[in-house]
Amino acid sequence: MFRRPLWAALVLAASLIVVPPAQATAAAPQTITDFESDGIPSGVYAWGNDAASTPALTIEPGTDRPGAPGTNRVLRSVYAISQYGGWSHDLPATQDWSPYEGFSFWANGAGSGQKIFFELKDGGGGPGAAELFESSFTDDTAGWRKVEVPFASFTRRTDYQPGGAPTDGELDLVAMWGYAMRLPTASGTLAWDEVQVYGTAPPRPARLSTDAPVYPVNEKGEVKVGVTVTTADGAPLPAELAVDYRTGTGTATPGTDYRPAQGTLTFPAGTASGSARTLTVKTLADGQNEMAETIPIELSGTGTRPPAESPVIVINAHGLPYLNTRKSTKDRVADLLSRMTLEEKIGQMTQAERGALGKQSDIATYLLGSLLSGGGSAPARNTPEAWADMVDAFQLQARQTRLQVPLIYGVDAVHGHNNVAGATIFPHNVGLGAARDPDLVEQAGKITAREVKATGIPWDFAPCLCVSRDERWGRAYESFGEDPALVSRMTTVIDGLQDNGVLATAKHYVGDGGTAYGSSTSGDYTIDQGVTRMSREELTAIHLKPFEAAVERGVATVMPSFSSVDFGQGPLKMHAHDELINGTLKGRLGFKGFAISDWQAIDQIPGDYPSDVRTSINAGLDMIMVPYAYPQFTSTLKAEVEAGRVPVARVDDAVARILTQKFRLGLFERPYADRSRIGDVGSAAHRAVARTAAAKSQVLLKNDGGLLPLRRDAKVYVAGSNADDIGNQSGGWTITWQGSSGAITPGTTILQAVRSRAASVTYSRDASAGLAGHDVGVVVVGETPYAEGQGDVGRAGRTLDLSAADRATVEKVCGAMKCAVLVVSGRPMSLGDLSGVEAVVASWLPGTEGDGVADPLFGAVPYTGRLPFTWFRSAEQLPINVGDASYDPLFPYGWGLRTDRGRDRLKAARDTLARGDVLSKAAAAALTLALSGRNWNADGSVRDTKAVLGTLGVTAALLERSKSDSYAVDDAVVSVARDVAQGAGKRPGLQASADQELAAGNLRKAVDLLTQAAR
Repeated sequence: MFRRPLWAALVLAASLIVVPPAQATAAAPQTITDFESDGIPSGVYAWGNDAASTPALTIEPGTDRPGAPGTNRVLRSVYAISQYGGWSHDLPATQDWSPYEGFSFWANGAGSGQKIFFELKDGGGGPGAAELFESSFTDDTAGWRKVEVPFASFTRRTDYQPGGAPTDGELDLVAMWGYAMRLPTASGTLAWDEVQVYGTAPPRPARLSTDAPVYPVNEKGEVKVGVTVTTADGAPLPAELAVDYRTGTGTATPGTDYRPAQGTLTFPAGTASGSARTLTVKTLADGQNEMAETIPIELSGTGTRPPAESPVIVINAHGLPYLNTRKSTKDRVADLLSRMTLEEKIGQMTQAERGALGKQSDIATYLLGSLLSGGGSAPARNTPEAWADMVDAFQLQARQTRLQVPLIYGVDAVHGHNNVAGATIFPHNVGLGAARDPDLVEQAGKITAREVKATGIPWDFAPCLCVSRDERWGRAYESFGEDPALVSRMTTVIDGLQDNGVLATAKHYVGDGGTAYGSSTSGDYTIDQGVTRMSREELTAIHLKPFEAAVERGVATVMPSFSSVDFGQGPLKMHAHDELINGTLKGRLGFKGFAISDWQAIDQIPGDYPSDVRTSINAGLDMIMVPYAYPQFTSTLKAEVEAGRVPVARVDDAVARILTQKFRLGLFERPYADRSRIGDVGSAAHRAVARTAAAKSQVLLKNDGGLLPLRRDAKVYVAGSNADDIGNQSGGWTITWQGSSGAITPGTTILQAVRSRAASVTYSRDASAGLAGHDVGVVVVGETPYAEGQGDVGRAGRTLDLSAADRATVEKVCGAMKCAVLVVSGRPMSLGDLSGVEAVVASWLPGTEGDGVADPLFGAVPYTGRLPFTWFRSAEQLPINVGDASYDPLFPYGWGLRTDRGRDRLKAARDTLARGDVLSKAAAAALTLALSGRNWNADGSVRDTKAVLGTLGVTAALLERSKSDSYAVDDAVVSVARDVAQGAGKRPGLQASADQELAAGNLRKAVDLLTQAAR
């Protein structure tokens, strides 16, 4: 999903004061930035959605600013912004601005009329995880002016908040990380100078807070509300403080539903800041079955500031049919739907980003049915416990709505619970596709579900079932492979997720892996979010097949793609594609779950916003990932329904589909996190499975002289950019959307894993350490993290070539000793001349468990992986895929040398088949003939290829009719024929086609093709 900040979104500007130069005054100002330096000051940097949109910053003389000294210097910003861009000043440590009245700076404009937003970074773990508060000014006068804005006039940004930012909605000012200037979507020049905080802050009252914002309670219950007093400076109260409380006017009836309460809580002088007192409210029984009713609590007192959000007691809904667990899901949905207003229905169709909430009570105000965390959108403390606390707090807000429909929270757990520091991170899908093990993929889904659910989240925006047909695509690693049959096999991950209480999402429907290079119109992307041009028949055969398999498995949700489809009549955005969503997905395929949009994707539909809303809903979308402008979406959809442009029946269908999944998850009975497994997040047992997955994903491309596996007593020289970097080996979608290099989450790097095995290891990232005296080199090279279109080849100069540093390291190490090159990447890369390299391994993006890479490297387990993508000779061949008329790859689809004995594989297969049905037993008998000693060499390789391949063909034909054989056994049988074909090194097209046939279940044809390739 798309996780880009929407810097140019329309928001309401805060009030400000523009002071003419002659009147500019400042009471004891503190200068934050003055630009009196030869270069850009430390912490000041420019940013943008692409290189062209990133402003050019320079330090220039600025003696023309009023009141400036003759040596004055200023910051000049030249910009030409297509989507978003600006500059920031991140402070190295927090500053306390609470003694000051406001924020000021000088700006030199051109009278362009452009509105410029600026923001303050408040609290959090760092500048990139601070809560953002904004204001703006208009460049309506040429020349210098001083902008002064009282802190009281700043408002919290509603269109974007960074992951990990606080969510209290309060500009606290005591731990400020800096500020940012967001430039308009236009071209121009602005100069800046003397950024300050000014004036004297008015006295700050003591803050009142309660131990919870919402207090659900049953009839005839009792609620104790804890009221806490916190002073601005943390000192004890200087004088006695009286806090008055009373029950206010809500939907509950005083005297009938509860006993009114009123009184005073006294905090004597000297009371420590953070001390609490308790008030009590008792509820009554009125003998009626009814919806939830509210009792607000009003707090006041001289010298106090009330809670940011008024606390409310909620008498739970009770006695209504939709709450009766003995009724069927269908009946419960029908009853609940019949009670809902249009606003409540629309709320269920709305999904907001958790960081976009103006305040948490907006969940109840806008009746929101869903929240999500985008990539990197984490609580301030990124721990499993903090995630559970955050989701429970959001869920608590939904309890104050009259129907108490629980939220459904979603997250992109695309290779483990990858937003959570310390979670188990599996190989990306490209690696799981290389493993060719559907049972293992299901187990990975199970573990992901357990870790996701332990943090209170019941919905995963995975798996990606794209069939990637072009390695230049920045999302290629999200695909299991280039063959629809292989991707369909891997839909077992859906069972792993959903059988363990987490909804799966089949994405991105449909054709996102087939977009044409150069067809994207999103920013500077080259292929992502582009156009898939093909016939309906081709789309069905290549891209629809995995979604058919997903629907057959009962996948709960489907997410359309950002991309467009062109059947020859022009491109149509998938989010607007009535034929493919209503007609094919919900119609012909019979999908019964609900369709969720991608990240703000409906905004890409041509037309105005009301058109976007009605077009997407009428095309079959049931829930819209807004994700920021939820007030605009809910009001717009309501207007469209009331105008008759969106039928009520369409809304009812959408809401019924959503409620069905909520009931099936048991959210009405168990809305909060089940923390019984929270200790399993990132556990040794879970990491062991991820290690196995990493090991099975390793593809041995070349192994001259049998260099691999390495001896444990070898003296190993390790080098390369990806040898010792958890972030690089995990890739994008790890902790943050784009991922990043470095020790971003606990795990084992490849270097650490090698050191745990080899008797002697020398490590030098760039091979600058001495090379003499080593038996073998291991050079780990490849890509650095990226996600989505930011990884597109051609964007910002990105290629599929190894970096110059990596190439130099390979040449240096492999020129001095025998060596193995491990390629850590999300896709095949240009490897250049391999003549001086004995062994090459495609390690993909193995995740946090580097031991899985080292296991086959040192022979603890064999190499068994196979290429899920064709490995091109040169980038000029792209796109290249199995089945192409002209197919001349460096390594064909399905290629993978093995380091275990073929004869041992057949023995194990025979023994398993001997316990099966009649046809399996017959296949076992055939394999017994093939296993005759005269057919094999001493090293376990095939001696009599004609005899063995002939018997394998007979075995394959029997297994096609058997009902008791497994895919793993079938794969083992065919693997021996592949060994022979790869040894012959002929006819790569036949070898690739054989792997296609195997995935499709055509075992005899697979063996026949490999037999032909071996001749």
